[in-house]
Amino acid sequence: MVRFKDMSWFGAGAVALIGAMAGIAHAASPANADETAIRAQASNWEKAYNAGDAKAVAALYAEDALLLPPGAPGVKGRAAILEFFTKDIAGAKAAGAVFVLNPKTDVGVSGNTGWESGTYKATVKAAVVESGKFLSVSRKKDGKWLYIRDTWNADAPPAPAAPPAPPKATATAPPAK
Repeated sequence: MVRFKDMSWFGAGAVALIGAMAGIAHAASPANADETAIRAQASNWEKAYNAGDAKAVAALYAEDALLLPPGAPGVKGRAAILEFFTKDIAGAKAAGAVFVLNPKTDVGVSGNTGWESGTYKATVKAAVVESGKFLSVSRKKDGKWLYIRDTWNADAPPAPAAPPAPPKATATAPPAK
């Protein structure tokens, strides 16, 4: 009887271990539909940006979204975000820059709020000119995920400011005698 009792503890432990492993397997399963949709949102952003389509980029943001670009004030609202990206994309196109998101991102969802963080590279003629990271927060409304907060920054520090110009020499009058 004692031997059977010891085996029942072993059996309970085995069941607990199998249950835990099933939980781990479930956690490692393919992303759910919301996580997939959030990742697709970033992919759509990248494609629209590189295609020069500021309207399509801005359409990925909620009406009350806040864009937090590096080295610049925050940009509030979809109309202002459209204006920002119209200028930003034009500058990138003029420089021949291409924006590339690393497809390996972290995504989380809680109810109607989701987030994604990852890394990016900006290239000009296939040479990396900037690498950095981003964090985007989205809200699901009417079945669609839209950015409500979006920020990014480069891994390298900003370029140093240009030194001030030397003062201009001024002619001085000779001392009075």
